[in-house]
Amino acid sequence: MNKFSLAKQFTRKNILIIGLGREGLDSFLFFRRLFPKKTIGLADRNPLESLDPVFRKTIVQDRYVKLYLGADYLKAIAGYDIAVKAPGIPIHLPEIEQAYFAGKITWQTKIFFDLCPGTIIGVTGTKGKSTTSALIFSVLKGAGKPVKLLGNIGKPILMDLMAAKKSDYFVLELSSHQLFDLKKSPHIAVLLNLYEEHLDYYRDFAEYARAKANITLHQSKRDFLIYNSQNKETAAIAEKTKARKIAFNQYDWDFRAAELPLVGEFNYQNAKVAAIVGEILKIKKGDINKALKKFKPLEHRLESVGLYDGIEFYDDSLSTIQESAIAAIDGLGDKVQTLIAGGFDRGQPFNELAAKILNSKIGTLILFPTTGRRIIKEVERLALDSGRGARFGEIKYFFAASMDEAVKTAYDRTESGRICLMSCASSSFSLFKNYEEKARFYKQCLKKYAKKTGIARTSKKQ
Repeated sequence: MNKFSLAKQFTRKNILIIGLGREGLDSFLFFRRLFPKKTIGLADRNPLESLDPVFRKTIVQDRYVKLYLGADYLKAIAGYDIAVKAPGIPIHLPEIEQAYFAGKITWQTKIFFDLCPGTIIGVTGTKGKSTTSALIFSVLKGAGKPVKLLGNIGKPILMDLMAAKKSDYFVLELSSHQLFDLKKSPHIAVLLNLYEEHLDYYRDFAEYARAKANITLHQSKRDFLIYNSQNKETAAIAEKTKARKIAFNQYDWDFRAAELPLVGEFNYQNAKVAAIVGEILKIKKGDINKALKKFKPLEHRLESVGLYDGIEFYDDSLSTIQESAIAAIDGLGDKVQTLIAGGFDRGQPFNELAAKILNSKIGTLILFPTTGRRIIKEVERLALDSGRGARFGEIKYFFAASMDEAVKTAYDRTESGRICLMSCASSSFSLFKNYEEKARFYKQCLKKYAKKTGIARTSKKQ
């Protein structure tokens, strides 16, 4: 895309970037490319030494940077025309909210949608959006389309505007934070599901749902919405769209699920979404199926991480709500003997997970603080209320204050030929920095406590 076209709406603006993580670096590099000598403000609660080393080096070497670090970092907004907010910074912070109503606040997704000349395929949902986005990308790439995979899945989006063309396709994984108050929607929108999550960020579930709804709210009759008609919330949003609607769970597709390198009915539905996008873009069915068969599953999403001492271990670190843990248990079936669950408490319910545990073959629960205690109390309550006290008595549960303790217990309590699944139905923050750190510790401890050495990782489909 023409650099002048990108720059013209920001030329006379003083720019502040709030939040100096991965997206903050991308925003800074984008604006620095447009304006080599413009002074750009950078604001973050954390000190300079805590930033990513690459970003820190870039900042130190830049003569045209003004830093605002520490507890009062948001006060800097008053001196700027535009503040580019990172998605993780809540909109309801007083300084942010005031600046938002004054028309100062923007964010990467809004800038990208305003300026992108290509075709945008947007994917959102409480769960499944990363895998679905990657599947769509694989289908388009396999067909030779000029396509990039961007957004919440791991790669920020602004720098890719520099070389964007009208013929390009952009698959964007979009979180509720990125969709908040968006005034444009993608040509092809995917709405997978909506469950209670991020209630520590939004005022209530209704506000969270409204943010998600922006993926289709501004579509026209020329656009497409691929949605889940079996989810009450997504079905309600679909009723209000002007786009052409396709319910993926009702879509007749003859690709056999057994040929996919993925586990679980939910992943079959994700693959169907990718197939529908391919058909909308007139990709041949044979080419779609070929691309899906070659798909490499993403890490931390019901990932088989090893066969140790006859036990198969699965990492589902991205499971932060009960619905995702239930889907993981369903996907692996009766071989699951041990479930590692629990984590940071965001006030989410566990009633359906408790019912699934009672109705499964799970015999061991290993529970992290703080929701681990809530989970076992819900299992006990449901068992007693339903007259299934005997089944509750069959379940052995253990509280673990570290991953080391959890994995040692898993080896002791899981039989050869069975599965240990880590699908916590909770965020990681009670014990871990994030889901990636949790998964890394999990894999390290699995190797550390294996009773045999040199055991190859499983070659089973993930």
